[in-house]
Amino acid sequence: MSSIKNHVQLIGNVGQDPTITNLESGKKVARFSVATNENYKDSKGEKQTDTNWHTVVAWGKTAEIVENYVGKGKEIGIVGKLKTRTYTTDDGNQRYVTEVVADEILLLGSKDDK
Repeated sequence: MSSIKNHVQLIGNVGQDPTITNLESGKKVARFSVATNENYKDSKGEKQTDTNWHTVVAWGKTAEIVENYVGKGKEIGIVGKLKTRTYTTDDGNQRYVTEVVADEILLLGSKDDK
């Protein structure tokens, strides 16, 4: 049961080409956003779409897969966990960011999609 305590599964479309960073330690990290859509009918019976954006971070081998195969508009599946971190801006304000740390990436769509 402990494996589902912090578990995220998303299927969505990549918002922009991933940013790849090679760290001094030799590790690679990929950062990108994914849009997920939820469709519903409003009170008038008209179809509506609610889009949510998620920031995704991938490390190591997963980041290499992202670098080689994932691009803007690509449909992907993500399995991972939520991670919240804090940082202080230049003007001294503290900010909180929640990201999806990807453990697995599933490439969806056609082979021609980058």
